Amino acid sequence: MNIGVLGGGQLGRMLALAGYPLGHEFVFLDPAPEALCGLGSHLVARPDDPAALSELASRVDLVTYEFENVPAVAARTLAERVPVYPSTGALEVSQDRLHEKTMFGRLGIPTPAFAAVDSHETLAAALGSVGVPAVLKTRRLGYDGKGQRVVRASHEGAAAWDALGRVSCLLERFVDFTRELSCLAVRGRDGAVVVYPLVENQHHDGILRRSIAPAPAVSADLEREARTCVNRLLADLEYVGVLALELFEVGGRVLANELAPRVHNSGHWTIEGAETSQFENHVRAITGAPLGSPAALGVSGMVNLIGGWPDPARILDTPGVHLHLYGKAPRPGRKVGHVTVRCDDSAVRDRSVAALERLVAESSPARARAAASAT
Repeated sequence: MNIGVLGGGQLGRMLALAGYPLGHEFVFLDPAPEALCGLGSHLVARPDDPAALSELASRVDLVTYEFENVPAVAARTLAERVPVYPSTGALEVSQDRLHEKTMFGRLGIPTPAFAAVDSHETLAAALGSVGVPAVLKTRRLGYDGKGQRVVRASHEGAAAWDALGRVSCLLERFVDFTRELSCLAVRGRDGAVVVYPLVENQHHDGILRRSIAPAPAVSADLEREARTCVNRLLADLEYVGVLALELFEVGGRVLANELAPRVHNSGHWTIEGAETSQFENHVRAITGAPLGSPAALGVSGMVNLIGGWPDPARILDTPGVHLHLYGKAPRPGRKVGHVTVRCDDSAVRDRSVAALERLVAESSPARARAAASAT
């Protein structure tokens, strides 16, 4: 099949790398000429360009997307001519935090307390009902920690809203969580579902830095609760493809943070660490092929490369390591690659991940600064 992809970042790149061995071809729509580094056919245009959307629809059998800030109108326009997976409904609900949290509540998926904010009056009411500390988040266009402000006292609310541009927001109770988890699942066009093991994640400045899979010390009840939540979402949205549900563990239970209707950074470990990667399973799902097993192959750790990367030779000197560079120019705060460790012993995995994190901390900032000064 010919598969159209809205977006040409690293997720699209890894989708193509998984799909080519299955006999599929890819056409990407992305405004950056340097996107994909020559991998696949590339329409250089904005995702809301009518002529580009028309050309994309004429060249492919179906369309998917690799980031959730795709204009919904673009997905709807394409859906009039070719199948779009996941559906435009799933895309739209993920683009509005209030709609997302409201859906969680309707499906009985627990969340932190929250309230909508669109005026000084509703902000005051939200601070009274939700309490502090809390996090004020824009309803739309927030990712990797963007569009958020922590409110530690009620008098900070107005300044936080001003800093976010006084746009429509969501005030959410600050969660004193034990850890962050994610649950990745895949639903096929025939309704079949597979769920990957829970993943433990660590963020810094709103950006994912490290994932451990399967997440250690997960009780059967916790795993079952997370799977129940994600299965309810898949069924309600009549979903097709990979869906990631980000969770907080609090007191041995889960609270839903947000969903991502696409392949997800916390699932990169699956390329080497699972029987079938999230990328291959997404391609299988949207093309109607049988889904592959999500079973973990031993234990894995994933470290993101943010801003730059150490000498690849030093990375590859670590046993069990797999390096993925995305072909992006180094830049502070930019995801430019990731490293996966896979082995059979969690203690060995943990030592390797710690060594990689030290190496990244020592090397990446200097490389990013050097690259930035050269441009």
